[in-house]
Amino acid sequence: MRIHFIGIGGIGLSALARFLKHSGHEVSGSDMKETPITDELKAEGIKVYSPQSASNIKDPEIVIYSAAVTDENPELIESRIRQIRTLSRKEALPIVLGDRKNYCVAGAHGKSTTTSILASILDCTAIIGAISKDFGSNFRYKNGIVAFEADESDASFILSNPYCSIVTNAEPEHMEYYNYDYEKFFDTYKKFINLGTKKVINAEDEYIKKLGIEDATELYPSVDIKNISYILQDDEPYTKFELKDLGYFEVWGFGYHIAVNTSLAVLAALNELDVEQIRTNLKNYKGIKKRFDILQKCDKFVLIDDYAHHPTEIEATIKSVELYDNLKNLKKRVIIWQPHKYSRTFDNLEGFKKCFKGCDELVILPIWTIPGEHVLEIDFEETFKQYNPIFADKILAKNCAIDIIKDNKVLKTYNEGIVVGVGAGDITYQLRKIVK
Repeated sequence: MRIHFIGIGGIGLSALARFLKHSGHEVSGSDMKETPITDELKAEGIKVYSPQSASNIKDPEIVIYSAAVTDENPELIESRIRQIRTLSRKEALPIVLGDRKNYCVAGAHGKSTTTSILASILDCTAIIGAISKDFGSNFRYKNGIVAFEADESDASFILSNPYCSIVTNAEPEHMEYYNYDYEKFFDTYKKFINLGTKKVINAEDEYIKKLGIEDATELYPSVDIKNISYILQDDEPYTKFELKDLGYFEVWGFGYHIAVNTSLAVLAALNELDVEQIRTNLKNYKGIKKRFDILQKCDKFVLIDDYAHHPTEIEATIKSVELYDNLKNLKKRVIIWQPHKYSRTFDNLEGFKKCFKGCDELVILPIWTIPGEHVLEIDFEETFKQYNPIFADKILAKNCAIDIIKDNKVLKTYNEGIVVGVGAGDITYQLRKIVK
């Protein structure tokens, strides 16, 4: 089948494109501009057009488009004029995943990490909304089992056809999609979980508790996870813990949340492997890009990139920083926050006010927004005055240092301590582009 993807450079859509190509389909795609992901797709033999234009639509049988694509997109318009079958990413999932043995992971937080851990344990096909350091991509093609990161943001997870449904937590997020109808939101989660022949849930999550799920493998972290310890190996973080009566497990990463995510992956993997094989395969997991991603390790300075963009995620990241600092003794903890979207920042403002406790200094960058988003009035200076934050325009990473810049002037340079950038916008590129 000939399939064209509009917005193929996105982290989610690119994984689907790779999967379909490896499944034997003829795949092409387009994006507004060239990126490292589109370059990788080209190297893998996928025809990628940039910029987007009606002329890029050759003779596909199906056109799949990302959630960011609007009705004004020239390729989408051309496809509809020519009566080519067009599907959103959400609508395409039944075609992509079909009747495969899908292990689908959902949750407001931790789903990328849990999916990546599970993929490493099962050594299977992986379709993830992040880059696994185990195999250096958001996609890997292996055997018949699929580890899939299922997305609740547009309710597309109910179309993912799970053999095993795994849920880390069900904290309300992306409520604008659900029109702030909480009953609809939780009913959708319940439907997703019950689609699975096998079910694995964090039974202590306050929101999952309310769903009344039956016949699931339940994790009670406060009881089932014991004797947690944290160690550094070559300055890399590892968490060791005991799970139920299964013995000890050691996994890359720091924090209680890492132990919880790993435990869910282990309990799901028991459907396929014995516990000793799981324990061995878990060593293949090396973390995922942008999740406590240690970019620089110097004598007195460590630079970390983290995708955390919700208060709960930022709190977990800061706890991981504290654990890391307790072992490294770098003494200063600096958070650089790039708020992500007006709607998310506004909806979670009370949480953001509290979540930075534990950092010594806070730097706030301008909101990373998306085209067409409604601008909301947020008084950052008043809301976050308790932290005495530095407001900056951008950052400039150097070897063993980082400059904080406003109006093209360096306000401050950090060359000691742990500096962590959090956010889902372009902060990751600012952190990674080292200027000498």
